Amino acid sequence: MNAAALADFNARWLQAWSDKDVERLVAFYTPDTVYKDPQTAEGIVGHDALRAYLTGLFAALPPTVYRPHEIWPTPNGYCGRWYATISAPEGDSYMRGFDLVVLAGDRIALNEVYVHPVASLPADAHA
Repeated sequence: MNAAALADFNARWLQAWSDKDVERLVAFYTPDTVYKDPQTAEGIVGHDALRAYLTGLFAALPPTVYRPHEIWPTPNGYCGRWYATISAPEGDSYMRGFDLVVLAGDRIALNEVYVHPVASLPADAHA
């Protein structure tokens, strides 16, 4: 994929995260995908494990809007930075994340997620 196609892919993928659409998200991944985030450091493998993880995660997660910020193409995918606004009854909180995305064709074969809280969103991270 070229840079424009990667940016479009990333935006559509992050929208599926914001929508908490498990089936749409799973469709972005290869059947044997490996997914890692701070809660799954050892990784989970495959659609069934990813579907189960996302279903539980989304049930526990307040409404969250993910906004793409920047991507950096790599030889086999990209690294993407995003910001998220988490809307909880006690007020909004914010998170910045980076995803390493390794593609096999037009689907994600490996996704490693790195996140940390931030006090606020930078001006260029607002939709």
